[in-house]
Amino acid sequence: MTEETKIDNQNNNLPASVSRVPLLPLRDIIVFPFMVVPLYVGREKSVKALEYAMKNGKDILLSAQKKAKTNDPQPEDIYEIGTLGKIKHLLRLPDSTVKVLVEGRKRVRIKEYIDHQDFFFCEIDDIADASKDSPEKEALVRQAQKSFEEYVKLNKNIPPEMIMSVTNIEQASRLADTIAAHLTLKLKDKQEILEIAHAEDRLEKLLSRMQSEIEILQIEKRIRSRVKKQMEKTQKEYYLNEQLSAIQKELGEKEDGKSEIQEIEDALKEKKLSKEAKEKVEKEVKKLKSMSPMSAEATVVRNYIDWMISLPWNVLSNDKIDTKQAQTTLDRDHYGLEKAKKRIVEYLAVQKLVDHLKGPILCLVGPPGVGKTSLARSIADATNRKFVKMSVGGMRDEAEIRGHRRTYIGAMPGKIIQSLKKAETSNPVFLIDEIDKMSMDFRGDPSAALLEVLDPEQNHSFGDHYLDVDYDLSKVMFVATANSLSGIPRPLMDRMEVISLSGYTEEEKLQIATKYLIPKQTKENGLTDKNITFTEVGIQEIIRRYTKEAGVRNLEREISSVSRKVAKDVVEHGKEFSKTITQEVVQDLLGIPKYRYGIAEQSSQVGLTNGLAWTEMGGDLLQIEVTVLPGKGKTILTGKLGEVMQESAQAAMSYIRSRSKAFGLKDHFYEKIDIHVHAPEGAIPKDGPSAGITMATSIASALLKIPVRRDIAMTGEITLRGKVLPIGGLKEKAMAAYRGTIREIIVPKENEKDLKDIPQNIRDDMKFHLVENADEVLKIALEVSRPEDLFKSEDQFNFELFENTDGEKKKEPTSEDSVVH
Repeated sequence: MTEETKIDNQNNNLPASVSRVPLLPLRDIIVFPFMVVPLYVGREKSVKALEYAMKNGKDILLSAQKKAKTNDPQPEDIYEIGTLGKIKHLLRLPDSTVKVLVEGRKRVRIKEYIDHQDFFFCEIDDIADASKDSPEKEALVRQAQKSFEEYVKLNKNIPPEMIMSVTNIEQASRLADTIAAHLTLKLKDKQEILEIAHAEDRLEKLLSRMQSEIEILQIEKRIRSRVKKQMEKTQKEYYLNEQLSAIQKELGEKEDGKSEIQEIEDALKEKKLSKEAKEKVEKEVKKLKSMSPMSAEATVVRNYIDWMISLPWNVLSNDKIDTKQAQTTLDRDHYGLEKAKKRIVEYLAVQKLVDHLKGPILCLVGPPGVGKTSLARSIADATNRKFVKMSVGGMRDEAEIRGHRRTYIGAMPGKIIQSLKKAETSNPVFLIDEIDKMSMDFRGDPSAALLEVLDPEQNHSFGDHYLDVDYDLSKVMFVATANSLSGIPRPLMDRMEVISLSGYTEEEKLQIATKYLIPKQTKENGLTDKNITFTEVGIQEIIRRYTKEAGVRNLEREISSVSRKVAKDVVEHGKEFSKTITQEVVQDLLGIPKYRYGIAEQSSQVGLTNGLAWTEMGGDLLQIEVTVLPGKGKTILTGKLGEVMQESAQAAMSYIRSRSKAFGLKDHFYEKIDIHVHAPEGAIPKDGPSAGITMATSIASALLKIPVRRDIAMTGEITLRGKVLPIGGLKEKAMAAYRGTIREIIVPKENEKDLKDIPQNIRDDMKFHLVENADEVLKIALEVSRPEDLFKSEDQFNFELFENTDGEKKKEPTSEDSVVH
């Protein structure tokens, strides 16, 4: 006996309300009773279910899958309630699929799945509609027909004939199922309606759904109406503009070819402006259309539109986030500058981890010629960004930053916006050069305008007076350069991350000259490596005797001068000419040395002390001279000393007077003498407190007629009680002493932490005396036979310490003896 016969025999024993039928799982469709629908069937199980149904009464159970993407559904993947349908027609297609036309008959519930290896076979129960006729039911039927009619009029996807078909249906259950089949609802919502047994409940649910759909369709209709009106308006404007163009052409105001306004509109469509900027430009274009092309106002409007369209709105270059490659690029272009390089690589590392990082505001501070500007160019190369530069040295007008308002003749945007147009991207490396040299006058303060530009919390909406719309600067990497922090206003400095670049050591200059400057100048002067060869001794001669700077700018000039002279010899003697640049050749080519090197003072002198100063050019040696003259107790200060330095000299003098007994000076010794303190190179302004111990040492030396050691230099602020306070710029000062062949330095004890900033090779070659008070300074600096006994008594000075070699005591110092020539 076959499987089909067994199933048929089992059906004969079932109650009339229960039957067993094959199941056809449906994807993305719900079949309602009284609904005729074509289905395309391709799954093997489904095809076999149809074949069985065709042979056994053509009844088939139609139930939807819960998930349409399930290719091999299980019982739990199929809704429990479906529709018992009848196959009207079945057609096999060439691709092995089946097209079947089915008609829904009644709702049924899957009671049980019966095991069958070829397809789903189910035992089902009928779901009866127990509702009775009532006036409420009739009212629901009428309301449903009315709402469906309104729905069909709004929905163009349903043929109008359906209104008549639905109007003729009097049965509430059939009406509900027919309407549900034609509504645009989600699968889940349709299944929910299918599962409602009572006709009244289904109609109420449908009325609610139809009202929602009708509201949505009415909104869509209004939107379509507005769009249509807008299109008609646009077409009308186009027609009128064409007429206007033709009239202007006839009047000779317009030439043939593509109109200028059309070109602007085409460019505007391609440009991704901000919403605010686009609205502004569209308004200006509309204004331009109504103007005569020859009017002055039209030119102003046209220039404004050109500026707006030419700016790189939202145009970004692709950052090259490779920290190793960036480090290699920075090392290739610059020798040293480790702090700056480290900070740049850290920024790139963070940017690689974070989607959007606010652009850093770096400020490179250092003496001229150390590579601040060229470092900014290397940052651009390392990050694959465009590079733009704006020099603000001597800038006085705030409009240079923010631009002029369009009411002025010849108005244009500020330098910030102009530079971004030149860069053609919104995220370049932007160098603001010489930021410490801005000034101000009646036209405003440019440094105040830069506060917004350099503030990461504000520069996302930078307002240029000319543009009159916000521009986003948050993606720009700003790099500022300065020679000194003293010229930068405090609020502006607070917005920047300051990186100090100190001067180069002699060893660093030697490496820079060998790796960068000599190859560059050789190439620029048309020479080859065969024509000119620099020896290490020759380069050192140029560094030591022909330059005196923190950077390498003058060094490059001198190398260029040597190269030009060799180039002249090559022209005269032929391309095979070659020259080796030795110490003697350097002196022959560059002439008499400009600076002394390796020659300290020939002897220690009274009243002359080597001090150390910090300048914008780096560190420098600063000698302090003191002489004692007959007078009335005055302290004379010369050498263009600043107010702070003058006060420091007064403090040093007060310290010496307070220790007069310890020094063996007579009471009121100062009443009949004048003390003259002088800093040579009087044309150069000098200021700061760090020369305090230097002046105290010179004054003590002049009064006591004890020479100061010529091989030692010092720096430190002095108090009235002789305490030595810390100073700044220790690295630069130590390098200045090293350049001057001084190998011992007296520095404040509190500056011990700053010694690590000094290059290791210089630290190893120098001796640093860390002192806390001026007594220690004098013991180290003054040439005495036993420094530990210098302050032997508080009441009497021990003159025996300073006997001459012939055994005679030094006589009491007089003003004539202590004069330093």
